Amino acid sequence: MKHKATDKIQELHNFGEFGGVNPSISDSSTYTFLSAKTMFDTFEGNTEGCYLYSRHSSPSNLYLGEALAALEGTETANVTASGMGAITAVILQLCNSGDHIISSRTIYGGTYAFMKNFLKKFNIKTSFVDITKPELVEKAIKPNTKMIFCESVSNPLLEVADIKSLSKLGKKYTIPLIVDNTFSPLSIAPGKLGADIVIHSLTKFINGTSDSVAGAVCGKKDFCLSLKDVHDGAGMLLGSTLDSLRASFILKNMRTLHIRMKKHSENALYLAKKFEKDGLRVVYPGLESHPGHHTMKAQMVEEYGFGGIMTIDVGCLKNANDLMELMQKKNLGYLAVSLGFYKTLFSAPGTSTSSEIPLEEQEEMGLSDGLVRFSIGLDNDIQRTYKLMKECMHQLGILNNKVPSFT
Repeated sequence: MKHKATDKIQELHNFGEFGGVNPSISDSSTYTFLSAKTMFDTFEGNTEGCYLYSRHSSPSNLYLGEALAALEGTETANVTASGMGAITAVILQLCNSGDHIISSRTIYGGTYAFMKNFLKKFNIKTSFVDITKPELVEKAIKPNTKMIFCESVSNPLLEVADIKSLSKLGKKYTIPLIVDNTFSPLSIAPGKLGADIVIHSLTKFINGTSDSVAGAVCGKKDFCLSLKDVHDGAGMLLGSTLDSLRASFILKNMRTLHIRMKKHSENALYLAKKFEKDGLRVVYPGLESHPGHHTMKAQMVEEYGFGGIMTIDVGCLKNANDLMELMQKKNLGYLAVSLGFYKTLFSAPGTSTSSEIPLEEQEEMGLSDGLVRFSIGLDNDIQRTYKLMKECMHQLGILNNKVPSFT
């Protein structure tokens, strides 16, 4: 599959006010007007290129939005102060009291909690289904279903959604498909596969330096404008505004995303193959043993690989905790949530990022307490990393075969 998004990003020209190679940062919360009528027209949404108030938009956020639209190949994009800010705004813009949502059963814990618990306040119900089986998705559709939601590669079980099939299903019933592409920027382009709206937590791979929290909604111009409407736009009225300085940081970091994603994927594939050969229960879309391997291959952009996330089941929570603590002590990474950092990050999702999901549901979906989620870093010598990780596992008895000492 050909994908020219990175070329489009490179082609963007947003010079600074004084000719700087980076666009100037708009350090203002509000903006002046030359006439009162222009202010009125801007409030009514009848002007283009006029800035009103930073909660509505700002030049810095607009520049970042243009880059994200180029990344995903959509008409435009809005940025928010967090990934959850993007998700909640989209859901509340599309759904009213009494409506119904179909969602993947394995999604980020915060998204799950919002759909299952918070939306009860608005009498909006969610059916959580195995998104890898389109027949189950179709069976769950009701007359009041207003959206199908999934993650391209799910958090944390790494289930792969067949976006083309889900898109056809959505179009058959006139239901929009919303795809969270946080785990697989560049590797998968949901908008090109039929998704109506693409969401990102920019906090993760796209920013890549674990110093900013942000989100994005990529889609058609009419929908993105509706989110910013001063009368009933969920993005505007919920107030999830990204700071201009943070937007400028993320925009700069996006310029290296294509290089970083290739290295994340390369390193993750190497480790996944090695640890599977060692007899561990490894889940990674790049392995032929992965149930979604062929689906991933059919819709991915090959040059960016299968992504930087893998999981290893080490049997029990004690093993998981002991391993993560030892790896951190050996400076192999950090025991921390989130992903996309230059350093490997690892966590036990069942007791962290997916803890909002009840234990019985975790067990039903196959999320064991011994599962460790790895966001593989940009290690230059991944062979050395593998040997040190394997040594840690051997020391804890997770791998019984003798591992030679490595210095």
